[in-house]
Amino acid sequence: MILRRALRRIVRRLRFRNLSTRLSVLYTALFAAALIVVAVVGQIMILNHAKDSVRAELATSGTVYDRIWALRASALASSGDVLARDFGFRSAVASGDRETIASAVGNLRDRADVPNAFVVDQSGDVIGDGPAELRSIVRDLPTSLSGDRADATVMTEGGAYRVLASPILAPVKIGSVIFAVPLDAREISALQRLSAIPLNATILHRDPRGHWIARDASVPVTPALDTMIAHGSGDATPTTLDLPGGRAFALVKRLKGRNGIPEAVLLLSYPQARALASYRALQLGIALAGALGLVVVLVGSGRLAQSIARPITALDAAAKALEEGGSVQVAVASSDEIGRLAESFNLMSAGISEREHRIAHLAFHDSLTGLPNRTLFRQQLEADLTRAGKMNRKVVVLCLDLDGFKGVNDTLGHPVGDALLRHFGGLLATLAVDGLVSRLGGDEFAIILADPDDADRPRALAQAILDKLRLPMRVDGHEIPCGVSIGIAVSPGDGADPDTLLKNADLALYRAKRDGRGVFRFFEPALDAAARKRRQLELDLRDALHTGQFRLNFQPIFDLKADRIGGFEALLRWEHPERGAVAPIDFIPVAEESGLIVAIGEWVMLEACRQAVNWPAHVRVAVNVSPLQFRSTGFANIVFQALSNSGLAPERLEVEITESVFLEGEGTVVTLLHRLRAMGVRIALDDFGTGYSSLSYLRSFPFDKIKIDKSFVDTVARDAGSAAIVRAILDLADALHMDTTAEGVEDRDQLAKLRGQGCGSIQGYLFSRPIEAGMVAGMIAERMTAAA
Repeated sequence: MILRRALRRIVRRLRFRNLSTRLSVLYTALFAAALIVVAVVGQIMILNHAKDSVRAELATSGTVYDRIWALRASALASSGDVLARDFGFRSAVASGDRETIASAVGNLRDRADVPNAFVVDQSGDVIGDGPAELRSIVRDLPTSLSGDRADATVMTEGGAYRVLASPILAPVKIGSVIFAVPLDAREISALQRLSAIPLNATILHRDPRGHWIARDASVPVTPALDTMIAHGSGDATPTTLDLPGGRAFALVKRLKGRNGIPEAVLLLSYPQARALASYRALQLGIALAGALGLVVVLVGSGRLAQSIARPITALDAAAKALEEGGSVQVAVASSDEIGRLAESFNLMSAGISEREHRIAHLAFHDSLTGLPNRTLFRQQLEADLTRAGKMNRKVVVLCLDLDGFKGVNDTLGHPVGDALLRHFGGLLATLAVDGLVSRLGGDEFAIILADPDDADRPRALAQAILDKLRLPMRVDGHEIPCGVSIGIAVSPGDGADPDTLLKNADLALYRAKRDGRGVFRFFEPALDAAARKRRQLELDLRDALHTGQFRLNFQPIFDLKADRIGGFEALLRWEHPERGAVAPIDFIPVAEESGLIVAIGEWVMLEACRQAVNWPAHVRVAVNVSPLQFRSTGFANIVFQALSNSGLAPERLEVEITESVFLEGEGTVVTLLHRLRAMGVRIALDDFGTGYSSLSYLRSFPFDKIKIDKSFVDTVARDAGSAAIVRAILDLADALHMDTTAEGVEDRDQLAKLRGQGCGSIQGYLFSRPIEAGMVAGMIAERMTAAA
């Protein structure tokens, strides 16, 4: 007994890392201990030897149970870790995609052949099928495991479960994969079949009074059993117990639960009478075979351990290599379970490598063009800037944006637009072989030139790109004229970090677009100051819209034929609490670029109609509408709402648009104009004569009024050419039955010329500057009194 305990302690302390050595030492030690006892004690101690043999079998059965669970736990942990390291699965857990998580858990449960598998996220949400009381335990399991333990045995109303948790790291812990294996009759029967003797295995749990009992009452409540379990004296050394079938050898294994406290106990027992009967017939045979048996065990256990451990060792090494990111294959030397496991591992390794390569490529490359995406671009730019800073060199960033790309999508369709992007990306890669070409998104591209040998290389590359795009590009059978605008920033002067350098290159690109497109511009510090000023102006505009800083002034339109005021044009004014009066030419472009013009324009429409309803019935109100506002969804509804809320007659509202509203296509614009006409609203074409296709627009839609641009009125009295153009416009309007208004009339010579040519109405400083809303009624009354 003392020798066997010493051997067990030695085996436990000698934690061999090599499986074959561990198996050889374990089996040799067990058999050597038994044979030494036989040799020393001899025939006189055969009874004790029989008892010791039974107890050894119980201990072995307990060890087998531990080893079976350890192997199964290792396999389950490996399955859980493979799933937990899957990129798509971690993304699903991080984003809370329950459908994807549930599908993955179901597949994992089937592959691992376990009845219960769950995923617990950081919020404690449990995903997976299983009993309600088990789900409640699983929810708290990741936080109730003490130390570095990953498994525990828990008790529920339905029975005992062995649970195992695997963390999900991304890279910090975002959840756990949990398996729950019931310790039911199937598991107990499997343990009994694996034992060399027909032992009985029973799961014990505490009753409400604190006693350890079995569910089927096969084990009576005894203080000795409670004491043995409480002190752990039966965990390593079998003892004897009085059971309903008689006295029996018993081994108690406390199954660690949550927080290290046992919630269940495995009791292994074997009847004492049956053990003694089997050994009586073997007394002589054991004595004679002792010496020979020791030799056989020494040799056989070594060979057996080597045959079992060799393929497992190869699989272990391959798994470690795979964990470190390598792609490995294991030699398949047999067709048994280990051979099939090797084949499965090879398939898994190949699949993981392929998925990792595909995911890595998609993470850093644009799926349409195959060029590096914004993520890879920024990483490369940061690396180049770091290296350039150490070596006192320069890094150049070129931001490129296709001009008119939206029109290509709208007219030729998105497939042709995508083909154009691919063609343009290939063109850039050909021209910038010494740089990194990336697609940042949409029709925006960027190029990094790290320490160019030629200081003029950025300018030369930009010019080469512009030259290539001077001729139309042929894509999918289409000749597509498409220019490009380019902004250039050079480190360290234009920025020493990726964000600043890219931002300044983008500001230079914005400047190139404002300068007419199809050009390149280098960054200048003034661009950053202008961008900051514009951003602040945009913020102030948003605040002005919410705090009511806008107001309307009205400029009269004088009807020359009726000799009276025929209407007023609503003009937006902004009185900033700190800036004072902000000119429309300063804030209107910012409002249009930021999209705020839509909300501001809605306020202007509502306020103009509210003011005009109090004017005489013959006086109209004209409201300028931005192209962006005109093309916005629901513009017709805004007009209808303004008329309905104010009670203004529709024919007293005149909507002024410019030719630029037709640039996105005539079809939808003409449809909207007819909807407004159907309401009774008048439509005026503003700034007539300054566009490219004015006559075609007049043919597309019969406007109620044409407003002659100020550029013609300025010289109408002294320039025969301007006078001829104005005369032609007036004759055209008369033929099309359209009213006319001349803008910007400032002297009497202009007035006389326009009146003589038959102009219908005028608007300008000669008659009146814009006035505040409160002065409109007085001006109308004054003019009516003067006319009378």
